[in-house]
Order: sequence, then C-alpha cells, then structure tokens
Amino acid sequence: MTDIVDELQWRGLIALSTDEDALRKAFADGPVTFYCGFDPTAPSLHLGNLVQILTMRRIQQAGNRPLGLVGGATGLIGDPKPNAERTLNSPDVVAQWVERLRAQIAPLLDFEGPHAAIMVNNLDWTQGLSAIEFLRDIGKHFRVNKMIAKEAVSRRLNSDAGISYTEFSYQILQGMDFLELYRRHGCTLQTGGSDQWGNLTSGTDLIHRVDPEAEVHALGTPLITKADGTKFGKTESGTVWLDPEMTTPYAFFQFWLNADDRDVSKFLRIFSFKSHEEIEELERQTEERPQARAAQRALAEELTTLVHGAEQTAAVTAASKALFGQGELAELDEKTLAASLSEVPHVQVAELGLVVDLFAEVGLVASKSAARRTVKEGGAYVNNVKVAAEDAVPAKEDLLHGRWLVLRRGKKNLAAVEVTGA
Repeated sequence: MTDIVDELQWRGLIALSTDEDALRKAFADGPVTFYCGFDPTAPSLHLGNLVQILTMRRIQQAGNRPLGLVGGATGLIGDPKPNAERTLNSPDVVAQWVERLRAQIAPLLDFEGPHAAIMVNNLDWTQGLSAIEFLRDIGKHFRVNKMIAKEAVSRRLNSDAGISYTEFSYQILQGMDFLELYRRHGCTLQTGGSDQWGNLTSGTDLIHRVDPEAEVHALGTPLITKADGTKFGKTESGTVWLDPEMTTPYAFFQFWLNADDRDVSKFLRIFSFKSHEEIEELERQTEERPQARAAQRALAEELTTLVHGAEQTAAVTAASKALFGQGELAELDEKTLAASLSEVPHVQVAELGLVVDLFAEVGLVASKSAARRTVKEGGAYVNNVKVAAEDAVPAKEDLLHGRWLVLRRGKKNLAAVEVTGA
C-alpha cells in the first residue's frame, strides 16, 4: 500500500475531509498520530462502531499510530440525538461500560511495535477541571453562532424537544479532546462518522484558535446504507452488537451471510481486509453465481473470526451446516445450538406429541393435514432424520441437550421446538 488515502477511497471510506490533499501529504510525510472516539452510551459497541475501529486498523497498518479514545467524560453527557434528549447514565454505569468498550476495541488494534496503539480516556483531563477553568480556557474559543449552525444542534433546535445546555456543550468537550491529544501525543487527525462532522470540526477549529500554525485534519466516513432501505446493522431482533452476550456469534455470522447481493460488494470493501484482487474475484463470483453466496460466506467467516475468534467461527460454521443436514447436530455444544435455534422460528411445548402436530404448531406448515402430506412426500425431518410415519412421536432420547428438537421441511425450511417439561 503506497497511499492510505487512495486505499480508503477505493474502499468507499471517505465521505468528508477538511483538506484531502493536505491529509495525503501528512500521511506521506508521516507517521501520523490519529484518534477516534467511542462514547460508552451502551454496554457494547455495534456494527456502526466497527466501521470506525476497522478504519483505524487500516490506517495503523499503513504505518500510523492510533489513539483509541473511550469517553468516560463524554459518555456521561452523550452527543445530541436527532429528536430527543438522552437519558443520562450514572457515573458507575458509565465507568463499567468504559471498560467493556476498551476490551472490545483493544483486540482489533496493534499495541506493539513502532506504531503501537494507545487507549485513552477523556475523563483523565476533564474530571479535575473546574467550571470556571472550562469556560475561561476552552469555552472562550467557541462562537455560539457557529455552534448553533452545526447540523446535530440545528436539527434539535428545530424539533419540539429543543436541546439542553448539557447536550449543546457536547461539541466543546469533543473539541477539547482533540486539543488535549494534540498537546499530549502530537495527534493531528481525528476520524469518525460523517454524521459527527460538526463535532469533528469543533476540534480542528479549537486547535487552530489555540495554535494558528497547527496542521490538523478531520476525516469522516460515510453512513452505510442498504439496498432494501432498511437500516444497516439492524435485524428483526434488533441491533447487531459486538458483545457475544448481546448478539451471539451465530447471529453475527448470519447477519453477514444473509447480506443482500446488492450490498455485499460494498460490505467487502468497507469491512474486509482481503486484497483488491481477492475482493474483485468475490464480486465476480457474486455476479456469475449469486446462489453460491461465496462473498457473503467469506465476509461472515472473516469478520466473525476478527470479532469473536477462530474457535467461535468454527463452532457457528459447524452449526450452520448441521442445521441443514450437513453435520451432526448432537456434536454441537449447548450454547452454540441454543444461539442458532434462537434465529429460526421456535415454540415451547410442555410435552412431546405427534411430529405432524409440532410441524403445524411451529408454523413450518399451514395445517396438520399439510404436515401429513409433507411426511408422506418424504420432506419432513426431525434432527436431520427423515420422518417415516404420519403418527411418529419423538422420544425423550431424541431431545438435543435434553431440550430441543430441530424440525426441517425440505432442504431449507427450519424451526425448533423446546420441550420445557421433559
């Protein structure tokens, strides 16, 4: 890689830049120390945050030094939401979330070598700052007319909710972060989502007011959209989180595996660390044989390994195959099986009954008579074993981990039954 700006452009990762030519020169003269901030307003990061972490990883791999900022101070405030005031979390909760987010970011950056990453917390330079010092030393550099013009603020000013002074001041805190990192670490670039552009440029403006000769930059990545119009990073069950307790590795894997053919090329470029040639080959395969889903599978395997590790990827891959009759269901560990079955239609029953009744109850067929036809035609399976008789009743010994039955109609229609009274 000779030019990280060209690389980011090829991958569709540059939406806004304060001065692209100046940034390109800064990288060429490098190394550049840069940062991206993450606020602990939830107990986990999500896929939108992953865009930023992986962008940091790319820039670091090009020979630059990243600072991963988890906002113990800004997390107590929260950046302005589009339509409503944030609910403020307690300092104890925010402190716990800071540690959780740090633990999610750290494995994705390199903390060794000449360009070793550093994790920082903006509470370190704000908690000892008095209100008078904040207003005199930082607030005096901000002009209210410019603050009001920022998109995040103007949206709220024009809404019924209005905006509190607390959230209005958020951009000052973020601007102060850049100034402190510039002073402490020689940081000259901040990256973030384009929806945060007003906050990003608050930092560059503040530094220029304090040090007119400073050369500092901001880089905004685009918001990711999906071809079907639904919000990126959301599924029917909600947000796709990086925490395996909030979104299981199986569900995380399935999110990428189920990517629309119209989106997978964009996702590969943004999220994958495969070479240009490898990505273009996967794009060609998607165009020629979309049913093979080679690009989606490659992306699912790479990102699940990156976020959750190779062992979890192997487990969810085995589960995915076993559910469709290409492996042994009994060999899946209980946690992986439970996670995989939570992603398909499922019901709970107190006791075992006729297979045809279970097929109808879970919704694999429209009626019991349709279930009997499915059995007669040889298309009904319980735990990957073909059901031979219309009056078949599963035995307790058939329950996987003493709890579940996996029902399948044909090759692709899956459901699960959990027996609570077994």
